[in-house]
Amino acid sequence: MASITLSRTEPTSARADVLVLGVRAGSSDDSFATQLEAMNFKGEPNQVVTFPAGELARARLVVAVAVPAKPTTEQLRRLAGAGVRAAVGAKATTIALAFEPADADDVQAVAEGALLGSYAFTTYKTKEKDTLRSISLLTSLARQASATNAVKAASIVAEAVAQARTWVNTAPADIRPPAFAQAIKEWAGSVTDGATRVTIWDERKLERERCGGILAVGAGSEVPPRLVQLTYRPEKAKAHLALVGKGITFDSGGLSLKTGTGMQTMKMDMAGAAAVAAAIGAIARLGLPIRVTAIACIAENMPSGSATRPGDILTMRNGATVEVLNTDAEGRLVLGDGLALATEAKPDAVIDVATLTGACIVALGERTAGVMSNDEALQGKVVDAAKAAGELVWPLPIPEEMTEKVKSSKIADLKQHNPKTAGGALFAAEFLHAFVGDVPWAHVDIAGPAYNEDSPYGYVPFGGTGFAVRTLVQLARDFAR
Repeated sequence: MASITLSRTEPTSARADVLVLGVRAGSSDDSFATQLEAMNFKGEPNQVVTFPAGELARARLVVAVAVPAKPTTEQLRRLAGAGVRAAVGAKATTIALAFEPADADDVQAVAEGALLGSYAFTTYKTKEKDTLRSISLLTSLARQASATNAVKAASIVAEAVAQARTWVNTAPADIRPPAFAQAIKEWAGSVTDGATRVTIWDERKLERERCGGILAVGAGSEVPPRLVQLTYRPEKAKAHLALVGKGITFDSGGLSLKTGTGMQTMKMDMAGAAAVAAAIGAIARLGLPIRVTAIACIAENMPSGSATRPGDILTMRNGATVEVLNTDAEGRLVLGDGLALATEAKPDAVIDVATLTGACIVALGERTAGVMSNDEALQGKVVDAAKAAGELVWPLPIPEEMTEKVKSSKIADLKQHNPKTAGGALFAAEFLHAFVGDVPWAHVDIAGPAYNEDSPYGYVPFGGTGFAVRTLVQLARDFAR
């Protein structure tokens, strides 16, 4: 990832390949007025134009981005990301970024958006590689400690998001459960300098620990499942937050096989585990005074002679028996064990993150996550944290009818899947609810926004988005107050 620094240099004097210029509505700065008019730049929402700087600046190119007169922090984040993406598309190695941030919050938003917008996944490209080295954020606030701290925080969070994106984008053959578990351990160790303790449970440990859900999902693969537990425990922690993530490194649907088209993006089914692992790394690096336990429930869901069958009965970590009806509803099984384990540590709250249901996409679209909870106050905190972080979430209910449906199995304690399509996201949430008891818990279904199959927009690239990392970091900040 590119480095980012602050500078008081004027935009026209900045030495960089590309100058990304935020043009405010109603601005009196006419340095580039003639060129902007020639490019038919009218300041319309999200308008971005690129033109040669000529004699007007030391940069080779100017990328002009339309900015509202009084932008929100999220607008600044998105527009900075869009401008930097355009500069990266122009093969910039260095970028000067002029967006007139009003305060430290604006500085952090612009820096975060710029770094997120600069992300490029080129691991498998033989000729096209990421060339961007540095970004200089031009601001009169450059010498203020608050601005320096804001850039540092933005860099930490953006790096965590980038890591989650990269894990999701990696080919599924290269990040099967043992490899993903090891990658999490190595990354956590490299970014937190030992502040985060990492424990990996292999298949033998999972069996001893009665994790029947994770073992059942991984039973069809020749590569066994894993559970990774990360612990950050600073002195004088003000709260204890547990995070649980679904980590299906590839989801074929198991014996309830998906269609060929349905499998094409199923390397992204581990985005929840990627998010919680990346988030705890950022929380530790930021030094937030909050204890965090993160659990990544990792398996590969494959069909074979040893795979779990519809009709099988599983015994979960908390002792509950589950009737399996559809092996493509596997995420709730691995999360059930993870949630049961998380609640044993008696945290103040548990948050799980998962690409859980297509039903949530039907309900909320591809850019908005659903939040369901057994605690109205906690649900509100998650929604508020997401809004502050700039991620789209929407609260959904868990109606009483779903409790009846989950408990409607005639041969086990719980039914794993509802054969009726209506309310699929709500049924799945109620199933998870059965594993948390009375602990305040919220479930974030990121099936839609975890992976972008369309063109990039704002600071969001094609592929893995790193969704939920920023929300979880912001939630930890809120709990640490």
